[in-house]
Amino acid sequence: MNFFRMFAVCTLGLGLVIGSIQAADAIKSGPQVEENVPGPFHPLNVTGESAGQRSCLYCSNGDNPVAVIFARKPDESLTKLIKKIDEATGKNSTAMMGSYVVFLSDSQDLEAKLKAMATKEKVKNTVLSIDNPAGPEKYNISKDADVTVLLYTGRVV
Repeated sequence: MNFFRMFAVCTLGLGLVIGSIQAADAIKSGPQVEENVPGPFHPLNVTGESAGQRSCLYCSNGDNPVAVIFARKPDESLTKLIKKIDEATGKNSTAMMGSYVVFLSDSQDLEAKLKAMATKEKVKNTVLSIDNPAGPEKYNISKDADVTVLLYTGRVV
């Protein structure tokens, strides 16, 4: 199965998961389909090559296909989604697929929790990071959205 077909299948699957989560309250959060991804921001990377540093994950992924999750707090459902994204990223490494999760929080103990989760769940291909509760400027992440997922390639959602 070629990469773009796999990406389409993953997109559909994620759409169904996210759609069922948000069906009741249809919250508009983040850039919408066919919009450009707003651009660079610098979350604190908890895992990955730049762990312990503020680094631009948007920049490091360039025009490659990317799955991004913006989340308020870790929980069991989100962990399952992260594991599926991590698996898809690993399977599509030859297509240079990237993925990262940005936790929007000012919790002092979140960094330790994310490190423990990454180790326990064996998250190897998806960078876990932390940004401020409002999220990156220009991304329009709704304060009412617990989870916002962006799938983009060529920097277009």
